[in-house]
Amino acid sequence: MRTGSRIITGAALAAALFVAGVQAQPVPAPAPAAPVAVDPAAPPIRLRGYFTPQTAPDISRIIAPAPVEGDARDQRDRAIFLATRALEGTDRWRMAASDDLLPMTNMLANFSCAVGAEITPAKAPILAMLLARVGTDSGLANANAKNVFRRQRPFLRDAGNICVAHRDRLALSLDYPSGHASYGWAIGLVLAELAPDRSVPILARARAFAESRAICGMHNASSVEAGREAGAAVIAALHGNDEFRADMDRARAELAALRAAATAPDAAACAAETALVNAPAYPL
Repeated sequence: MRTGSRIITGAALAAALFVAGVQAQPVPAPAPAAPVAVDPAAPPIRLRGYFTPQTAPDISRIIAPAPVEGDARDQRDRAIFLATRALEGTDRWRMAASDDLLPMTNMLANFSCAVGAEITPAKAPILAMLLARVGTDSGLANANAKNVFRRQRPFLRDAGNICVAHRDRLALSLDYPSGHASYGWAIGLVLAELAPDRSVPILARARAFAESRAICGMHNASSVEAGREAGAAVIAALHGNDEFRADMDRARAELAALRAAATAPDAAACAAETALVNAPAYPL
């Protein structure tokens, strides 16, 4: 990705979005888990992923090619973008804006209702570290695929507000596949494996997290769908990594202990979230 005269590499982008976010001062998401105070002056932790260049999957060869301007998928994308602009100001719009935030505190809070326990990086450091490393792998894999397809974001073609502030770098970043959707789905798959009794609400929340990108207007619906496929491919490939599997075992024990002792999320807040998750994503 290019910002001004500076090129941001896939590795730097992944570190900025998925790793340094653990150390950044988070913006609280509208989820019941309270954010953890983090020293904003602390240097970010630079985590490597689990993949090597030899083991990282080539996402561009796994997902379907991006839509071509004017074809049926492209027309559907444009119709969904225009229809979802009507959601501005609604609770679902606000949820999409919250889902834009990638610091680990926010990501774990997003899934606390689905897991049935308040999760924070302080309460689940092994899980947080695991997901940060998965985020690095997911970010790099998606950045490479974006550079293959080079599709514009939807708000650059059709007029309409998006759920976050316009920034110059957004116009220079790419649409297909959605990195947020890929990472959210990857987190959902990890958590569903660690807490299989909660797999249905976890994966439903991961699906809604991905759909938030289209509701927000940041990505086309086809990019969201490709992002979920990319996230699944990343997790499938990671299961061939001994270090990942060992960390999954450690995170499983940590999450089980946390669930046995943790405070349950606020029931009313979780009910409201579930209603948004279960509602049809796109008003067509």
